[in-house]
Amino acid sequence: MKKKITIHTGESYASKEPLIISTILGSCVAVCLYDPINRIGGMNHILLPGQPDMRSFDNSAKYGINAMDLLITQIMKLGGNRKRLIAKAFGGSHILPEISKENGIGRKIVTFVKTFLHNEKIRLISSDVGGVDTRKIFFHTDTGDVFLKRRRQLRDKAQDIIAEENKRLKKIQREINKPTDVIIFKQN
Repeated sequence: MKKKITIHTGESYASKEPLIISTILGSCVAVCLYDPINRIGGMNHILLPGQPDMRSFDNSAKYGINAMDLLITQIMKLGGNRKRLIAKAFGGSHILPEISKENGIGRKIVTFVKTFLHNEKIRLISSDVGGVDTRKIFFHTDTGDVFLKRRRQLRDKAQDIIAEENKRLKKIQREINKPTDVIIFKQN
């Protein structure tokens, strides 16, 4: 049985030992990098695109550039070859309907990741990004396989509940308006 590791926002983890790294994503993006020859893999969890404000000395891995550099470095320290890395990316959902899709943070992180991978000549072989669902992903560091479990947004569930309640209300209203038998009780 493989050991399981869960990462959260701004974290990354790499291993040359067979294990499963998991995370839950909404608008955040996770990138899984894998060296198929050395069988070394890792994953990060990016909260924000681009790079931090260096005036405040924020070099947190929650920013795209730091998260990607950190993950690549971790894999190379374990013996991975940067030139052989392949990538898979997940997340970037549009979960806040109040913000336009064009201005959504998920879309911006996805754009950052794709640009970064292209510039670094790391091939993106698979992705499941965008949409409105949250995702839970499970990355197998020894095979590069990723399993994804999609989770519907709460607002979608709420709309389903409202629709079902409206159906029930209409049924009750139809039943109330049907003529019924009247039974009169006599007193003795």
